[in-house]
Amino acid sequence: MQAGKLFDLKGQVAVVTGAASGLGLAITKTLAANGAHVALLDLNSETLAAAYQWVNGQGFSAESHQVDVSDSEALRKTIDGIAERHGHLDILVANAGISGGPNSRTEAGAIENVSDELWNKVVDVNLTATFVAIQSAAKHMKKQRQGRIVAIASIAGLRADPMTGYAYASSKGAVVNLVRQAAWELAPYNVLVNGIAPGPFRTNIAGGRIREPEVEKAFADTVPLGRIAETDEIMGLALLLSSKASSFMTGTVIPIDGGTVAI
Repeated sequence: MQAGKLFDLKGQVAVVTGAASGLGLAITKTLAANGAHVALLDLNSETLAAAYQWVNGQGFSAESHQVDVSDSEALRKTIDGIAERHGHLDILVANAGISGGPNSRTEAGAIENVSDELWNKVVDVNLTATFVAIQSAAKHMKKQRQGRIVAIASIAGLRADPMTGYAYASSKGAVVNLVRQAAWELAPYNVLVNGIAPGPFRTNIAGGRIREPEVEKAFADTVPLGRIAETDEIMGLALLLSSKASSFMTGTVIPIDGGTVAI
């Protein structure tokens, strides 16, 4: 089969959370460019408007929804509304996430200094919102007996990562097992659930601190390829897991990390 047919998403409806910047925007762009109608969900109204205008301006099909993913009821209503208006929901990319505060190499990030407020905030966004998004999409996909779900985890969820905070690493580790659990349940319905575990990418997470030269070098020094990634470098893997090219893949979490977890 030709590559174009394997990755063709024409006629499919996709939802991407955290779609207005960083990895979410890169994923939105590749899904839209390959034919999907993409619903962009994000909290920041300004970046959301700019992302929607860019996608729409390229002649791609899109809609936008300002939503706080930590508001479970609002997130459920938004996803349900999209599926009901279009009559189907084919792809979910649960990407929205926030950093976990100071890393565990610092005094502020030491386990005894992690506040309940920070822990709960990170878990609400990184884990609970991912669960709610998957739960909401699965309800529609089970009825259709087909669908693709992609959750963005992290290499911090695959092994200890002193470059990240406790709440971040713990929430992402839980996302990894959430992918496996959902994949097992949904497999009989031909709903495929997979995860992506990024290493360091140049995004706006943690206020974009990874763009600071010293911080970037600290992350790059942990990567065998010797650099951090650009957001567009996630496009190929995201498209693979969202398309018919991954028709026999479910329950897997794939690192995209420049070789970091290989050492």
